[in-house]
Amino acid sequence: MYPLLFRSVLARMDPESAHHAAVIVIRVLGIPPFSWVARALTRPAPALRTTALGLSFDSPFGVAAGFDKDVAAAQGLHALGFGHVEVGTVTAVAQDGNPRPRLFRLIPDRAVINRMGFNNRGAEAAAVRLAKLRRRSRRAVLGVNIGKSRVVDVADAAADYVRSATLLAPLADYLVVNVSSPNTPGLRGLQSVQTLRPLLQAVRDAAGQTPLLVKIAPDLPDDEVEAIARLAVDLGLSGLIATNTTISRDGLRTDPAIVAAAGEGGLSGAPLKRRAVEVLRLVRATVPPEFVVISAGGVETAADVRERLDAGATLVQGYTAFLYRGPLWARQINRGLARLGR
Repeated sequence: MYPLLFRSVLARMDPESAHHAAVIVIRVLGIPPFSWVARALTRPAPALRTTALGLSFDSPFGVAAGFDKDVAAAQGLHALGFGHVEVGTVTAVAQDGNPRPRLFRLIPDRAVINRMGFNNRGAEAAAVRLAKLRRRSRRAVLGVNIGKSRVVDVADAAADYVRSATLLAPLADYLVVNVSSPNTPGLRGLQSVQTLRPLLQAVRDAAGQTPLLVKIAPDLPDDEVEAIARLAVDLGLSGLIATNTTISRDGLRTDPAIVAAAGEGGLSGAPLKRRAVEVLRLVRATVPPEFVVISAGGVETAADVRERLDAGATLVQGYTAFLYRGPLWARQINRGLARLGR
């Protein structure tokens, strides 16, 4: 039924409005008894259980940052069968993000362009919601993705990240430093190893015992991908997420006029798949076996997840295909993985 609903209703709605409507439904699914029923229908097979970052994941497949920016839908996403939920991106200072419209579907490509700009209620509000979730006996594994506040100069980025880390690391199962979104001015420049080293050191010290990862862009040259991977290992980080959205528009099937009208922003979805796999292989070849690598970008089917795991991913994340596959997407992935032998 979902493809019919998407074509006849959701595809005609403003993408951001459709997302907010979906979040309302998912939030309801996170409340008992709805959560009990949903989880009973979607619970991953025991064989999919995965251990990483000192944590136990019901499935290696989870939700990437961006879907649940304000820790509003994590329990509902868990009820739908995802093995973990990465919330955020959260910034130290609450911000509205970029002006709307800022989210665009490229339906022929099964892709999305977004220039949301880290719209969120800020780290203090996120900490309150995370504290409530921590008190639940049954909950999702929660990663927290942190980014730079727009009002903070790039030169002061480290202190801004440390403020978020200090508030959120004690409440997170793992913490992610996002230096790779294309929608905050100057942010991607922080991926330079010379700039990134002191920033990651500062956040690492603030995070304490919470596992820390860094998320990188797919648009980096191969040698820079390898350099950041080596830096993450050298600094004692727990892992790396490859990759964020891309600024490339190569090879799209969508009418060029529609792509041009969407404008700037990060492209996610199926067109990112090839480069995401390439970056995954580069990182895995650079880091030791115990170093956690989370693969994201262009993931839609169980076969895609299986390919990432075979290429060395410890965990896999998705987001954009949720729009095209619907609420039973994680259930489809998990059942397919079980058939494929994990």
